[in-house]
Amino acid sequence: MKLFLALLFSAVTIVTVQAKEYKALFDCSSENSGYIKSRMWLVGKTIDMIEAQGDTASVVLTLHGNCVPMAAKTFDEVVDDKDIANIKEAQKWLVALGKRKNVKVIACSMSLQSHVIDENDLLPFVAVSDNSFIEAIMYQNEGYALMTFK
Repeated sequence: MKLFLALLFSAVTIVTVQAKEYKALFDCSSENSGYIKSRMWLVGKTIDMIEAQGDTASVVLTLHGNCVPMAAKTFDEVVDDKDIANIKEAQKWLVALGKRKNVKVIACSMSLQSHVIDENDLLPFVAVSDNSFIEAIMYQNEGYALMTFK
């Protein structure tokens, strides 16, 4: 019985020690609205898979270029008509990501200005950075793996 308990304790300790923290920076700047939509879904799926194996994820999502419109409450006027359905679906996945405690969403102020999106029109969980490149560099320096959507 003592041997069994010792083995059980060892197994639990090994599992606990093997748990990992995944730190990822997903950088979205793609011009392809279909690709943006699929990547937003994939970020959530990736977090789910990490957590399903008993590990933790800390995720930052930086939005610039043509990825910023999905962070706006209203984007119809700044997105081509052919892209509206994809951006609407991408925004659905973005909102789901924004509800997670381990995900931070950051929009680039310069990209917001170039798309004529007011910061007050952003979804409530979206933070604004003066320059998302600087944010990306900072998070990489903190050990976040860079995953780009181009």
